[in-house]
Amino acid sequence: MLRARRAVRLRGTVDVLIAGSRELRALNRRFRSKDRPTDVLSFPSLSNVASEGSLAGELAISLDIAKINAAKLGHTVAEEIKILVLHGILHLAGFDHDRDHGEMALEEIRLRRQLKLAAGLIERAHLRHSHSPKRKSRSPRPAVRRSTV
Repeated sequence: MLRARRAVRLRGTVDVLIAGSRELRALNRRFRSKDRPTDVLSFPSLSNVASEGSLAGELAISLDIAKINAAKLGHTVAEEIKILVLHGILHLAGFDHDRDHGEMALEEIRLRRQLKLAAGLIERAHLRHSHSPKRKSRSPRPAVRRSTV
């Protein structure tokens, strides 16, 4: 987490909750009105002052979903959690893949390679949708940023 935070120049500390899908579903429902579990939620600090001793934000990660994705993708749960942390930290740093025309995706790919991590969330979603031409186009996954909570 420290390496990812430094890579995006995010000042302040980041608290991380690793919980089950039930807890992530409750948080997603409460803060985003989405009644389903999700892999990672980002809660940027409400303070505009970002200093080394302040709180930059909080992340909530579903261990249940991390386990499923790790098994599906052939890497460890620890690796999957690192990927989720990177994605969440990018949101805390102000990136929003639903609104930035690919900026976050490029940054996630760059940092994933720099940090020697497997395919990131945005890249996975893109690959999943591009390899399923017979399916009707689904709307993109909701923003993970959750900065308006």
